[in-house]
Amino acid sequence: MKSIDICLSPDLMHLYEVQDKAVVVVDILRATSCMTTALAHGVAAIRPVAEVQACEALGKEGYLTAGERGGEKIDSFNFGNSPYEYQSADIVGKKIAVTTTNGTRAISLSEGARQLLIGSFLNLSTLASYLNEQEHNILIVCAGWKGFVNLEDTLFAGALAEQLTAKFTQACDSTLAAISLYHSAKHNLKRFLQNSSHVQRLQHLNGDRDVTFCLKLDEYEVIPVLKGKELVKLEL
Repeated sequence: MKSIDICLSPDLMHLYEVQDKAVVVVDILRATSCMTTALAHGVAAIRPVAEVQACEALGKEGYLTAGERGGEKIDSFNFGNSPYEYQSADIVGKKIAVTTTNGTRAISLSEGARQLLIGSFLNLSTLASYLNEQEHNILIVCAGWKGFVNLEDTLFAGALAEQLTAKFTQACDSTLAAISLYHSAKHNLKRFLQNSSHVQRLQHLNGDRDVTFCLKLDEYEVIPVLKGKELVKLEL
């Protein structure tokens, strides 16, 4: 039977093989929520890169630039890391290069997977439906915060795993733990997360409405997938 596993932090990626798996990268607050939103609103492609300098170089090649460090927008870039920045008609058909503190690092560490997908609460059911029909094992990679485990990514991993348990076995206890945590939180995700480190961090950066948006369920029927070096809409 197919298996599902959860890597709770990119610093644990050395424990996992990705070559034979569909990998779902998740950074709820806020990178993968932004990527899902951007493609849902007509962005042609997203180029994730780990370093600021690489993103700047792509800007000189015609990409729009987006990114943050420590939650704050990089001054010289076109966009920061708020999903509201990716809902304008001005971005339709454009390509965006993006670098973030945690999310793009997790993507970089997941390269080489059989398939690399982007997950968020915004596309949860669409993603689960697609994965339930696939024939290979799944690894959910939580971006965390600078190597540490965080609550919001673990909650999403539990939410996704819960929708896959009928067709997948649980590879280790991280999956069981994430599902249990999600059961404790699912009736009010924002209240459950109110004291979490990154929610507190974003509140200091006036990011409360971003948190509310990123916790919306099934806002979009879009799955970002890595094709070559760019994220594009998966053809469903």
